[in-house]
Amino acid sequence: MEYLYYIANTSLTLRVVDFLQTQAHLPVKFMTVIHQIDGWIIKVKMSQYLTPHQHGNFRAFMNELGIPYEPDIRIQMALWGLETGQSPLSVMRRYQVAVVSHGIPNREDIEAFRTQFVRGLGYCPEALA
Repeated sequence: MEYLYYIANTSLTLRVVDFLQTQAHLPVKFMTVIHQIDGWIIKVKMSQYLTPHQHGNFRAFMNELGIPYEPDIRIQMALWGLETGQSPLSVMRRYQVAVVSHGIPNREDIEAFRTQFVRGLGYCPEALA
């Protein structure tokens, strides 16, 4: 089972990470976080099917924070590349996407990306708030 969502800003993206880290009963295989200028793309793949109750609860949580996302071919290929074991760096070069995190949900990767991006710009865009 996998879930693919568009999230508007960093704070909401971090809420997803925090939620996944506190829900030990969810069989998270990996989480991929890609930054785009106008927001974030989050893919959560489960290692096994969720019960209908778990699935409904997780979708309800994700729908509160973002919207289901239908990726274009470039993002599809980037996500596929990561899932098949290509390094985030090679995926970023090949598909021109900013892979912020891939693997275990990781708050530190996202916060470090935001800090470096804001420092480089000199201000904080809305999507990084």
